Amino acid sequence: MTELDDPRRPRPGIGSIAGVLLLLWCLSRPALAQGESACGDFRGGYGPFDYRTASLKDKEIVERHHFTPDVENLRRGESGPLGGDLSYTLRAFPNHPRALLSMMKLGEKAKTERPRGAAYTVECFFERGTRFTPDDGTVRLLYGIYLSKKGRKQEAIKQLEAAQELAGQNANIHYNLGLAYFDLKDYALAREYAKRAYELGFPLEGLKKKLQQVRQWQD
Repeated sequence: MTELDDPRRPRPGIGSIAGVLLLLWCLSRPALAQGESACGDFRGGYGPFDYRTASLKDKEIVERHHFTPDVENLRRGESGPLGGDLSYTLRAFPNHPRALLSMMKLGEKAKTERPRGAAYTVECFFERGTRFTPDDGTVRLLYGIYLSKKGRKQEAIKQLEAAQELAGQNANIHYNLGLAYFDLKDYALAREYAKRAYELGFPLEGLKKKLQQVRQWQD
């Protein structure tokens, strides 16, 4: 196992540009193969656009009709099933962070990997987001949270560490890394990431309480 592959190795800050590119290349290789066969390409339809740099006009055209507050909060679809409106939004903006989060929540709510009306599985939408914008740390963070909820902790850690390389000192990323390492019973790293998260102002103390319960918290 190389130093890069070792999931136990903490990454406290932003690494070299070469290191980031290598990590993203390693992460994207299997996903690209899967995406080409199972998660579709980006041809046809409106867009796709990078949500971070898309024009307000392009965002309004899609969100006004397909990503309304009712859709985002999973109350009702605007043009059919919720999965269809979220699919349209994520077709136009594969890295739309709030739409990705809503799609993940819809899958949880419906207890299915492919909600009614969705063009792909929930995981496919995350794969598409990372494939379309591999340098988007927010998509990596959300993908890591999704994988962690699925019990795929090692895969989650890889995505969260990629997010950390891209986003730097981010309390949310540190906290979720701490949770993943706690579930793997690596309490030393869980505590390390928890303390970084709290130093950066993360407000929830759930991870701290978990560590206290197993007598692994040190003030």
